[in-house]
Amino acid sequence: MTGSPKPAAATARRLGAEWESHARTYLSWPASASIWGADLPAVREEISGLAKTIADFEPVVLLARPEHADAAQRACGDTVEVVPIPVDDLWARDTVPVFVEEAGKVAGVDFNFSGWGGKQNPHDRDKAVARSVLDKYGLARTGTWITAEGGSFETDGAGTLLVTESSLVNDNRNKGRTRQAIEDELKKVLGVRKVIWFAGVRGEDITDAHVDCLARFTASGVVLLDKAAPGTPPDSWSRAAAQAKSVLANTTDADGKPFEVIDLVQPDPDKVGGHDEDSVISYVNFYVANESVFVPEFGDTRADGRAQQVLREHFPGREIVPVKIPTIASGGGGIHCATHDQPGQPS
Repeated sequence: MTGSPKPAAATARRLGAEWESHARTYLSWPASASIWGADLPAVREEISGLAKTIADFEPVVLLARPEHADAAQRACGDTVEVVPIPVDDLWARDTVPVFVEEAGKVAGVDFNFSGWGGKQNPHDRDKAVARSVLDKYGLARTGTWITAEGGSFETDGAGTLLVTESSLVNDNRNKGRTRQAIEDELKKVLGVRKVIWFAGVRGEDITDAHVDCLARFTASGVVLLDKAAPGTPPDSWSRAAAQAKSVLANTTDADGKPFEVIDLVQPDPDKVGGHDEDSVISYVNFYVANESVFVPEFGDTRADGRAQQVLREHFPGREIVPVKIPTIASGGGGIHCATHDQPGQPS
């Protein structure tokens, strides 16, 4: 069963859980041919399909360069609101501000998006997305010296934050900053009470191993953990998952509760069509929207069904919606990476 946030003072800052009510979901219309090349039409088709599917459950805002707005609107239809805000790529999870609630109002933390530590350029437009979104919706901006991305953070909405050291305590983002200094700042700007650190993986993907492809809450004290398919040779990613499992077995959440950890097993890579070494084939990169959960469908029928059943058990009453995203996955991300939730009641 899904958890509910611990009651807090009305003025306390709080980073809510993804399963709480959303005012809207943000996505971004990929614009850069230098990034996607010949795959740009295909990835746009997947983004428009994802936007239309989520719009069946809650309001969807698609950010698009002004010169692309009309084409994006035609692709998405009238159930999706296209907002002309300049973007470079589709990774709304990382570029849209991280929303917090304080004194009954929603505000956004701007984590100084830098193209994942300068690993991919140009991202001059994406660097301005957080401020542009907050200006558009009249929301207060909270600044921070931390350079990070929204995919770096996973919370239970009750004061516990999961992060990877590899994506935060890293000279490509926060050079010279200690883990303790980063943790103290995260507690301050996000209102969390406990930060749990996993080692992650350095330098093997563009994100330096964001936590949202590794471990996700389904309720307070309950974590779904990425696990390689049976028979897969050990690698950096499976070792990172094993390390995270060990950490969770030896700590508690912000309220002193031990963790229940459930493996969410990857598909057999031999049964996933069109993937390469950069593709993300983790079911952990799911997205929880109002009354629904969106999960990637990879083509391994048994594994796809097993993942959907796990999510069905942990999000009772929500519709489990499988979505095929081969091109998005080939870009090193997934459904969660392409979406960003704003808390509140849908209008």
